Amino acid sequence: MTNLIQPAAEPHQRAALAGHEYLDGAAAGTPEIPGLRKLIKESWQRSARFKANPDSPAAPLAMDRDVLEDYRSQHPLAAIMPVINKLLVQPSHDSGLLVAVGDEVGRLLWVDGDPVLQRRAEGMMFVPGADWSEATVGTSAPGTALALGRGIQIAGAEHYQRTVHPWSCTAVPFHDPDSGAVLGVVDITGTDMAVAPHTLSLVEATVAAAQAQLRVERLQLAAELASRPARRRPAATASRSPRAGVKEGSLYRNSLQLLGRDQALLSIEGKTVVLSARHSEILALLSSHPDGLSAEELSVLLYPGEGSTMTLRAEMVRLRKVLQQLNPAAVPGSRPYRLPLDLVPDSGQVLNCLQRGAHRIALEIYRGAVLPKSEAPGIIDLRDRVSSLMREAVLTDGSAETVLKYAELPEARDDVGVRRAALKLLPARSPKRAAVVADLERLEAELRA
Repeated sequence: MTNLIQPAAEPHQRAALAGHEYLDGAAAGTPEIPGLRKLIKESWQRSARFKANPDSPAAPLAMDRDVLEDYRSQHPLAAIMPVINKLLVQPSHDSGLLVAVGDEVGRLLWVDGDPVLQRRAEGMMFVPGADWSEATVGTSAPGTALALGRGIQIAGAEHYQRTVHPWSCTAVPFHDPDSGAVLGVVDITGTDMAVAPHTLSLVEATVAAAQAQLRVERLQLAAELASRPARRRPAATASRSPRAGVKEGSLYRNSLQLLGRDQALLSIEGKTVVLSARHSEILALLSSHPDGLSAEELSVLLYPGEGSTMTLRAEMVRLRKVLQQLNPAAVPGSRPYRLPLDLVPDSGQVLNCLQRGAHRIALEIYRGAVLPKSEAPGIIDLRDRVSSLMREAVLTDGSAETVLKYAELPEARDDVGVRRAALKLLPARSPKRAAVVADLERLEAELRA
């Protein structure tokens, strides 16, 4: 591949090249390397913990064409693509740049721009449907911008994968203009011009314009609904004022990953920590009750049988110490116990997607049951609610591919109803029917035994 960066590399790129000698020990702590930016060092360390491979030749394809088309059509960012096209994509065709838009977990949904550069980028799978999250490919502008929750620039050898060293990129997360939740990421990739100082400002301005357009469209829709002849409509729910951590236009990302994990992964403004099982349960419950819980209420939800408020208070002291080190603004208040910032659990994202009918997106986010080993009564209720709503939505409105994908989850492995639903949806001559029939016969035989 032709080298796309200038021969006279910037000092931080030369430092990054030297730093790659230490990547094997990054998880234990990359040595101090003069000129290596702190955010790059920390991203390399996260990449190593995720077991990303710096010698991988290309990013993996997460979605094939059919799944991608369906997923893109349902994604909230589809509504703002005309703004992205006008402000970024059209000017990029003759400028030696690519414009990519990805979802909230780092999978590229749209890639457009300079045709020659597009063909080159295919070699490293910088294509729609590919997974460019930090957990998969390591340090890159799209994935690391999502991990940090803010706009960043990654130049040349600062990328974790060596095959990406000829490239440079700038990326900015896209936040919902109302809730502040991360919806995706906008990226410019290409030559050293992709990390020019004005490029970051350009992408930030484009994201701001697209957020404003999305807000205008929502207001217009609300006005249109209000002007229609009176019908019985559900009362509009007033949006809660954003609290610390999710401000209007903010690029902070506060998330809690609970699905398919025994210990939650907490991310606040770019810093991430793996919580203990008990602290995972507490934050899962508090994030599900934004108005707060008394000590008695939280004890009932947390401990099987008769909960002890004394035990809870001791646990809260330990949790506060963990959060104090991560971010003092995240320390919960008391009387009631309440989070001072908006924390978005992935289980909540799934429920939001199901409520708006975006079943495929919900299934993409859903990585398994909420804290599957937890015996806390409140967690069991949350786990059952998310799992049952997911199953119901898939069986009621899902396509054959969606049902088959759901059938691969651990909780659906022995679900006869899911296999029967798949057979009803699959075409008579589909080659996938044979495997479903065999699986169904096995399960029915086990039930008869």
